[in-house]
Amino acid sequence: MAVRIRLTRVGRRKRPFYRIVAADQASPRDGRFLEILGTYDPFVSPSAVQVKQARLSYWTGKGATVSDTVRTLLRGIKLPPPPNNVSNPALAPVPEPAAEQI
Repeated sequence: MAVRIRLTRVGRRKRPFYRIVAADQASPRDGRFLEILGTYDPFVSPSAVQVKQARLSYWTGKGATVSDTVRTLLRGIKLPPPPNNVSNPALAPVPEPAAEQI
């Protein structure tokens, strides 16, 4: 079972509110999930993002991949980036070249 950390939409029509969840990759967007890891409210200025840091690191430690949208939200609130199990290689951090020793 491939676990993915992604957004699931709740809230009413034209008033979205999202939960950051750990879910099976095969389950639908608003379907069954394993655990709620946080929330995202795009209507608050600035956007309100709340994350359970300990649970996020637990799931990424178990090999869960983080969706591109959630990765962008985590950058916005200045959380340390999850490990490099990236779903989109274009967004993966570029490793710095090693310094040459003389």
